[in-house]
Amino acid sequence: MFSPASRYGIAGATLALWALTACGSSSGGGDAPTSAPTTTQAVAKDKGPQCVGEAPADGVHVLRGGGFRLPGGGGVQYAAASADGTSRTATLRDGAAYGSGQRQWTVEPGSRVTVSRHAYIVRQVCSYRVVLEPKDAKDKAALAAAPESMESAGGAADNTLCFTTNRAVLAATASSFPAKGRTLSLLANGGVKQLPTGPSLTVSYVDTAAGTAGLGANCAGVPMAIYRDVSVGDTVEFSGVLFKVSGLKEQAVSLTRTSE
Repeated sequence: MFSPASRYGIAGATLALWALTACGSSSGGGDAPTSAPTTTQAVAKDKGPQCVGEAPADGVHVLRGGGFRLPGGGGVQYAAASADGTSRTATLRDGAAYGSGQRQWTVEPGSRVTVSRHAYIVRQVCSYRVVLEPKDAKDKAALAAAPESMESAGGAADNTLCFTTNRAVLAATASSFPAKGRTLSLLANGGVKQLPTGPSLTVSYVDTAAGTAGLGANCAGVPMAIYRDVSVGDTVEFSGVLFKVSGLKEQAVSLTRTSE
């Protein structure tokens, strides 16, 4: 079990990685932009509802705490969440990775944002993801384009594998996980699960006394998800596949697949 000092040391290292991989800022819409905060998740327990809105089949899934590279050289992050028991909002930040001075917007389903002069509509806000729909058909086509190869080459060469709505890529990644109802174990203490299509999954800490853990996913040099302080019963998503946290031990975190 990690001590509090080591736990927050890992969190600090993660934020440092964001700073090193930050993308340039881009224009935005929705609520008035403000400076980016230094934290990405509220300490208080999420009150729900878990999701608000409907996710289109070809929507862009931006995972909690992580970023997504978008057509046109921009990117967007799901920086923070808020729920009061009846409604839910999310804080989106421009750029695929953390950097000081980035713009951010508070959004709900139906909100419109503009990133690098490309317009998106927020279709769904969940505790674990935000789903965006491009307004321009060219952006939809770019996101759904087939990659040159289904095998990871590493770094930015994996953009079309990591940041895509292409169904063949998502299906290939999903097949790397156990089937629905089966359990995936992620090793703690530095263990990494590398998927053939590029994403790598890690456990940043396990605190068995508090019953919480930190999970992350990285791809093409971008933190795609940073789930802080998850506990048994919480939902997380990796590469379009949903899991429930089903067990926390000092050695590993168990995730049970809940989607096809």
